[in-house]
Amino acid sequence: MQLSVVILNYNVRHFLEQCVLSVQKATRNFNAEIIDVDNNSPDDSCEMIKERFPDVILIENKENSGFPKGNNIGALIASGKYICILNPDTVVAEDTFDKV
Repeated sequence: MQLSVVILNYNVRHFLEQCVLSVQKATRNFNAEIIDVDNNSPDDSCEMIKERFPDVILIENKENSGFPKGNNIGALIASGKYICILNPDTVVAEDTFDKV
């Protein structure tokens, strides 16, 4: 695995959806995985990920463990040589990872 993209989410379903879509487009040329760590969102973020993005690795925390711990949870299971941590309100350009 070349790249792991970890996205920590809490209750921002719409932003998360746009973020995942952009990451999928930006990683077309890579052996990459997307990991969504959900910090016990009360919205339907987890259901949306399961339905729309079955290839995304989803970690459903049973509590809001905070920003650092949530990201560390994702990083611990990441199998990529490189790890990119994104906020769910991030939209990456299609050539972002090519340039990096």
